[in-house]
Amino acid sequence: MKPEKSKPRTQLDRNEWIVGAIEALADEGMAGMRVEALAKRFSVTKGSFYWHFKDRQDLFSAVLQTWKEGRIRDIDKQSTAAAGNEGDQLLRIIEVYSSNRNRKGISIELAVRDWARRDAQAGAIVEEVDTYRLESARKLFVAKGLSDDEAKSRSLLLYAYVFGQSLMAYDRYDPKIIDFKRWIAGHIVVS
Repeated sequence: MKPEKSKPRTQLDRNEWIVGAIEALADEGMAGMRVEALAKRFSVTKGSFYWHFKDRQDLFSAVLQTWKEGRIRDIDKQSTAAAGNEGDQLLRIIEVYSSNRNRKGISIELAVRDWARRDAQAGAIVEEVDTYRLESARKLFVAKGLSDDEAKSRSLLLYAYVFGQSLMAYDRYDPKIIDFKRWIAGHIVVS
């Protein structure tokens, strides 16, 4: 009788570990980023993890760096506007970031922010991303003709609105909720 061949193990590269850790963070919080939990999730040994990372903190740093780079790329994409179209782009930012289309993205954002409440490194990365967000919106408001102080205020209002409403369950509040959201966006953007 021939011995059965065992199923070959999956081999993960460093980036796959990072992406998987971000997904685990979104699904399970920090507990999901334990080495044992990740290895089980991927059906690999812990040795695979240590081939790519010196320790769990190395993974944490890579996850935060990957999240930051992804957010900055997205912010740049969303805040690029042709001259004269800054108001339309600001409305687009509100529409994109306040839609319910990307539940996974919202879960990741919330998980990273929760992590940042307890960890200085995560807190510094979140602050860096938030500053970049606010500064990108401020530049659009200034290009639209607002003073720097007004632009800073509206940038803060814009992001307070999109993040705040993403935490709320308001779909049944009123059948005209879409109209309310348009009205709010118009008041944030219009000078």
